[in-house]
Formats: sequence, structure tokens, C-alpha cells
Amino acid sequence: MKKIIAHVLWTTLVLLAVAMPAYSALNIGVTAPTFVTQASMGGKVFTYSLADALKKGPVVLYFYPAAFTPGCTIEAHDFADAIEKYQALGATVIGVSRDDIEKLNRFSVSECRSKFPVAADPDQSIMKSYDAILAVKPEYANRTSYGHL
Repeated sequence: MKKIIAHVLWTTLVLLAVAMPAYSALNIGVTAPTFVTQASMGGKVFTYSLADALKKGPVVLYFYPAAFTPGCTIEAHDFADAIEKYQALGATVIGVSRDDIEKLNRFSVSECRSKFPVAADPDQSIMKSYDAILAVKPEYANRTSYGHL
């Protein structure tokens, strides 16, 4: 029962990210920094452009510390489980970490279940532009989510 309640609460919080940033460092209403980077979905690498994605509808952008760590795996599973709800709202999801694209190829299949892309930010330029650096371990992203309309 505890796990089901926690999942329902997490899913609710995640769905709110479509409408507004959750736990974000940038202020509400700030213009989203755009970026282009390598991403992987279903183990296939492609070029991801936030500007292009926003032309198609809302985007939930979430930062996570590292692929295949316990918390990040749970988070990826939760996003994958809720992807149909995002799609019903016309939204897409993209995860960003400093992991290299080879690692993200594996993560996108096993943990994201090939349902949404994850992007590489090896130089942390995207994380820095969103003020999403983990203060206690600056080599990682802070677990931060943004909803872009």
C-alpha cells in the first residue's frame, strides 16, 4: 500500500511538471534556455533540439544525477509508466544527465523502457543554463524538473 501511495503521489507531482516547474531553480515565467544535444531513445542516437520539441507541444525536462543509480532508475520507471498521461496532454518528456551517449543508449532501453529520450550533457552546459547542478556534488545534476509550455 505504501508503494502504491508513493507512486500515485510521485505521478501526480510529475504530471504537475507539465503546467509548472517542480522543485526548480529558475523562476516561473523565465524564458527556457534552448539547447541541442545528442539523445537516445530505444537505444538509438539522434539530435535533440528543445526548440524543435516545443514547436510540437509542451515539454517536461527533467535532470537526474546519473543513469543506473537507484533513485534515477525509479524516476525513469515512473516517467515511463506515466508517459501515456503526458502524451494525452500533448506533452513530451526528456531526461538530461552528464552521462555519455553510450551509457544512455542502454539506460533508454532498460530503465526508460524505450518510451522517452534521455540526453547527454557531458560538459554540463545544459545543467548550468538551468541552474540544475547538485550543490553537494557539482559533477552531477540536481534532481530538478521543468515544464515548458
